[in-house]
Amino acid sequence: MTIRVLLLLAFFAVMLIIGFVYRRNSSSVNGFILGGRNVGPWVTAFAYGTSYFSAVIFVGYAGQFGWKYGIAASWIGIGNALIGSLLAWKILGRRTRIMSQQLESATMPQFFAARFGGESLKIASALITFVFLIPYTASLYNGLSRLFGMAFDIDYSVCVIAMAVLTGIYVIAGGYMAAAINDFIQGIIMIVGIVAVIASVLNGQGGFMAAIDRLAQVSDAGVSTSPGVFASFFGPDPLNLLGVVILTSLGTWGLPQMVQKFYAIQSEKAIEKGTIVSTFFAFVVAGGCYFLGGFGRLFSDRVNVAVEGYDSIVPAMLSGLSGTLIAVVVVLVLSASMSTLSSLVLTSSSTLTLDLLKGHVIKDPDEKQQLFLMRFLIVVFVAISVVIAIIQYKRNVSFIAQLMGVSWGALAGAFLAPFLYGLYWKGTSAAGVWCNFIFSTVVMILNMAIRPDFPPLLQSPINAGAFCMLAGFVIVPAVSFFTKKPDRSRIDAAFACYDREVTVHQIRSLSDL
Repeated sequence: MTIRVLLLLAFFAVMLIIGFVYRRNSSSVNGFILGGRNVGPWVTAFAYGTSYFSAVIFVGYAGQFGWKYGIAASWIGIGNALIGSLLAWKILGRRTRIMSQQLESATMPQFFAARFGGESLKIASALITFVFLIPYTASLYNGLSRLFGMAFDIDYSVCVIAMAVLTGIYVIAGGYMAAAINDFIQGIIMIVGIVAVIASVLNGQGGFMAAIDRLAQVSDAGVSTSPGVFASFFGPDPLNLLGVVILTSLGTWGLPQMVQKFYAIQSEKAIEKGTIVSTFFAFVVAGGCYFLGGFGRLFSDRVNVAVEGYDSIVPAMLSGLSGTLIAVVVVLVLSASMSTLSSLVLTSSSTLTLDLLKGHVIKDPDEKQQLFLMRFLIVVFVAISVVIAIIQYKRNVSFIAQLMGVSWGALAGAFLAPFLYGLYWKGTSAAGVWCNFIFSTVVMILNMAIRPDFPPLLQSPINAGAFCMLAGFVIVPAVSFFTKKPDRSRIDAAFACYDREVTVHQIRSLSDL
């Protein structure tokens, strides 16, 4: 117990010190929300990865999908690495940095307004961000209760409040840079922790091959009658597994808190290095989490999923570890949760301040007023997320739990296609963006309200979210072809820097010939 407490205290102390050290970097709006657009590749890559993978992944998703799909759940981690990290950096990274600077946009709603025109588009995207990021933020606390109860025997509410307060302090003090540097440290903890946990859990099962052999003997007639299905290549339900891969991998391309990392990176050259680092991080952390979760059914004697839920699986797997390793796991899960929480509250506060309050509620706020508003709203958002998390846990409010599951699909479904087309296709119209916003948010809200009326495949919020994302790739161009074309001067302004670079590259290529 002494080791666990000391590790926690050291962890919290480092986080707070970094927050106050980087206070000088947050004296301007640009510095507070983007680190002055001068963040290095390693820090940006780790900030991207730690914002991507929270305690929801380690405790919730790893346990849930590992139980459902067995070792095939590892495909989710592989998809996160290849699609959610490698391709995201390759396709979005450079374009996002160039165009966001060209359009002088610091948030995704600002990007939509500057790229497609219309203040109403900025307000709509800001409202979608605000409404759906709040329950997503609250979901980050899931899984902490069981781990802290196992390690320290303290109440869930205390854990949630302590984590939220500490995260709020270092983000309010140091802004984006403090969050990013802490993300880097937390990312290292996550890598070391997941490797150590996997090695220990498999060692307790007699090693990797012995664990695979035991998993092949597990059967569940309610899932599949095929022998050895939980140790098979694609598991018992490949179609739904594909839906999970799409939502958790492709979905990050449209999440405001993820895309923001590309706004802040210091140069196009840094993106190349960041791509490699981010992909490696995802392979280890996401791949490791889902790989570990794939062995969850070997611990069915320690957990009753029907009564205790999927969040009980991973804690049951870890309950036999040494006290020191449990302390590492607790710090690992705290790292994952705090890094994602810092990213979400920073995105929420900057979006609400710059895109809804500035120019509408407060006509012309100066730099100092904007910074005060963002810091104040961080406190508000953290407080709201804590209240929602505690109410959901104490009273088991199913509506809140459903809203959390819908959040990722609504955000990614609404923003992914418009953002990607906005970066690459000059013909994207504001009407196409509007239609996609409306379609995705309506579908996901209906999925929550009248889920039994949906087709069986789309009754899962995960599959419904994946459907919205893919549908956007059809809706945006289809509507754009038949609606008013975007203003030519606006298009030229958005693509000017990139077009100029292409022309220079062509001239150099001809000179070489």
